[in-house]
Amino acid sequence: MKRRRIVLDTNVVVSAAIKPGGPEEFIVELVAAHELALYASTAVIAEYETVFARPKFAHIDPTRIARLLELLKDEAVLVIPRELVTESRDEPDNRFLECAETAGAEYLITGNKRDFPERWKSTRVMNARELLRLIEDEASGK
Repeated sequence: MKRRRIVLDTNVVVSAAIKPGGPEEFIVELVAAHELALYASTAVIAEYETVFARPKFAHIDPTRIARLLELLKDEAVLVIPRELVTESRDEPDNRFLECAETAGAEYLITGNKRDFPERWKSTRVMNARELLRLIEDEASGK
C-alpha cells in the first residue's frame, strides 16, 4: 500500500509531546512505523525547534522533546520549497503550505484548521483525528 504523504503543523508535534496516547502521538507513531511519509522543509523543522524552546514548554521533559525532534528529522523527507506562499494570515503557517505544495502532500495535519484553507492545491487540511478516521475507514473498506 502506498504511504500517505503528510506535513505536520507544529501544534500537532507539540500535542504529541504533551498528550501521550492522543491522536497526534499516534500520527507520529505511524510516521515512525513508516506507515505515513512525513515531509518537511528546513523552515518547518526550525519552527518545531523554536516553539519547543519557548519558556511555556519548559515543563515538558527535554529528553522527550529531543527524541521526538530527532525522530521527525530522521523520518522526514526534506523538501526545498520553490515558491513563497502568502495565503495564511499567520505568516509562519505559510511555510507549511509551501512544504505541502512542494512535497505533493496529500494531507497537512493541524490542530488549528481555521488558520489554513480547507485545501491547498492538492493537499487537504485536516486534524489528527480526521486522518486517523480516514485511515480506519479505508482499512475497513468503507
